[in-house]
Amino acid sequence: MTSGPVRQIPWGWRSMWVIAMFDLPTDTAKARKAYARFRKALLRDGFTMMQYSVYIRHCASIENAKIHVTRIGHCVPSAGEVRFLTITDKQFGRIETYVGKMRQTAPAPPAQLEFF
Repeated sequence: MTSGPVRQIPWGWRSMWVIAMFDLPTDTAKARKAYARFRKALLRDGFTMMQYSVYIRHCASIENAKIHVTRIGHCVPSAGEVRFLTITDKQFGRIETYVGKMRQTAPAPPAQLEFF
């Protein structure tokens, strides 16, 4: 008895992480206000701070991740630079964190489910 071809899970069903990394000027009052608006947009969109100027967001799929990158991309101030990195949940799980010379374990992925 032979079985049919192995069915692959489509790429769109993979859990993803979006990492936003930015350098924004804060040398003037206007620049600080633009920085604060951008940071608040990240937080409203579900991003959390991983470290200074690095925010992360869990997404259910690559399509969902693209939506969030586009949304936040429209909020980027005219001065400064923002980069978005999208990685799979498995890749995110391989992050190694060192504080000083001591290795820290990676934070557990969120226990919540997202419904769209």
